[in-house]
Amino acid sequence: MDKLRIKIKKLRNNAVLPVYQTEQAAGMDLCACIDEPKTLQPLERAIISTGLAIELPVGYEAQIRARSGMVAKHGITIANGIGTIDADYRGECGVLAINLSNIAFTIEPNMRIAQLVVAKYERVVFQEVETLGQTERGDGGYGSTGVHAKLT
Repeated sequence: MDKLRIKIKKLRNNAVLPVYQTEQAAGMDLCACIDEPKTLQPLERAIISTGLAIELPVGYEAQIRARSGMVAKHGITIANGIGTIDADYRGECGVLAINLSNIAFTIEPNMRIAQLVVAKYERVVFQEVETLGQTERGDGGYGSTGVHAKLT
């Protein structure tokens, strides 16, 4: 299988290139490219440098996502849920981290703080209409399907 090749540039000599930690991992770990530890107080957010910039092909995006272990163990996640890097962006890939725990957490230099997933996407054109096709759910909104599994 041919692998997609993406250009990456180190903006700082101590930047760590993203790597997959396992053979079938979807995300590559992003490391903090900081000169000294950065402590995030409860509910504090900060953009953490990665020291990296990328050149994505048209039709691809890079998603910066939380590392599940960091969230489960320390409450450190991504403030905007998933950060999107567009194909036409050439600046530094930063991680908008937030501490959702009730204790301070210190991000150390070179710490694996987030993951990067590259995904293909399609541009769409909306077609305004008067009516939409019917479905069983219809316009049932948040919570309309309930919380319990439907046993068969």
